[in-house]
Parts: sequence; C-alpha cells; structure tokens
Amino acid sequence: MAGHSKWANIQHRKGAQDRKKAKVFAKLSKEITIAAKMGGGEPDMNPRLRLAIANAKGVSMPKDNITRAIDKAVGGDMETYEEIRYEGFAPGGVGLIVEVSTDNKNRSGGDVRASFTKNGGNLGETGAVSFGFDQVGQIIFPAAAGDEDTVMEAAIEAGADDVESDEESHIIYTTREDLMDVASALEGKFGEEIEASSTTLVWRPQNLVPVEDEDAAAKVLKLIEVLEDLDDVQTVYSNYDISDDLMEKLMS
Repeated sequence: MAGHSKWANIQHRKGAQDRKKAKVFAKLSKEITIAAKMGGGEPDMNPRLRLAIANAKGVSMPKDNITRAIDKAVGGDMETYEEIRYEGFAPGGVGLIVEVSTDNKNRSGGDVRASFTKNGGNLGETGAVSFGFDQVGQIIFPAAAGDEDTVMEAAIEAGADDVESDEESHIIYTTREDLMDVASALEGKFGEEIEASSTTLVWRPQNLVPVEDEDAAAKVLKLIEVLEDLDDVQTVYSNYDISDDLMEKLMS
C-alpha cells in the first residue's frame, strides 16, 4: 500500500486550523440541496444524497440544518445549479481541479479566473489537469478507528484498493463504482461510535509535483485558500508535494 501522500494535506489543512464552520456548513448544505433536487429527498433511494448527509454528519452538522437543506429542494424553493469543473495551474506547475456548483456560470467563471490570475496561476482548458488524476472513492476515518494494520485489513476485506494512514486519520480509497459498497461494509467495523468523517468521490493525482521553494509553496497554498473561500467553489484538488518541514514553517 502507498505511504501517506502530501497532497492529502489539501483535504485536511483548513480543518486542522479550525476553519470557519459556517463556511463548511454552507457548502455541505448546498450539496445536500442539489443532491435532493436531482434525485429526490429520500436518502435510501438517492446515493448522492446519502453521501452528502454522511459527510454533513461527519463534521457534526446539526440535524436541523440537514433537514432544511432537503426541504428546500423538495419544496422547489431553490435556484437551478450547474456543476462545472475548472482546471488550471498554480505557481511551480502544480495542477488544480476546482469543482463548482453555481446558479450563475458567468459569475463563478469570472471569480475563478480572477483568483488564478491574481495569485500567480493560469486557468487552463478542461482536461488540461484532470488527465493526470484518477477519480476514485475516498473514505476517511479518524485515527481512533484503530492502528494502521487493523484498518488496512478491514478495508481490504471490504473491497478497498488502497489505504493511507497518519497520526490524524486513515484514508481509504476505492474504485468509483465500489465506494458505496465499501463504505457500507465498513460501517460499525471500528466500533459503534467510530464513523467515517467523509465519504465521497475525489480526484487523486497519479503523480505529485514537488514544491521546495518557500515562496512558491506559499503562493500555491494562498491560491488554493482563495479558491476554497469562493462561495460557488465546493472542492479544490491539487497534486502538490510540500514537505512536512516546509508546511510547518509556512503554517507557523
């Protein structure tokens, strides 16, 4: 199994810094509403909604917030959202995939383009970056789920492809098609109180781009932060490889 990839920092960086929960809840609420709008408000009949609710529960989003987000879609009280993927490059040739849900394509496109331009990046054509990534399933459990060997054995038995573990979490990867089956098989495997903090489809880079210069690394992280803070942006994926020492220096 592969060792821990530094690219995964992009998934946890802001959480580790006590990121604003209101922003996280807003993005999760939008995803729940979109999922319910597209596939109906019954989680058992709507895999995307089931995933969205699981992710909301993983960050302790209040039940009332989840219910309101579903009701908004079922009641027809919502805008029509379009899902768009933007691809581009940060300083140092680092690839970025930006997933957007928007009710105004011109607004979101302008915001994303301006963010790249103002922070030393370049927006590219669709496919310019994603060809170097694989879309896979990702299930994240807290470190309390068990030691690396225990989690790896359970994950492989459930049908997972890969596991990466560190001091904070266990990241389990599956094929796109097997995500729900593996997630279901792992429910309750690590104790009744241990639940996945995230179950979703992600873009996983095939190779990482080393960023050793401190200034370049700071610019990469800044661009990602600016993009993630845009209201229409749901997720940003990257293939950067920044050493732990340099990351700690930049975050201090």
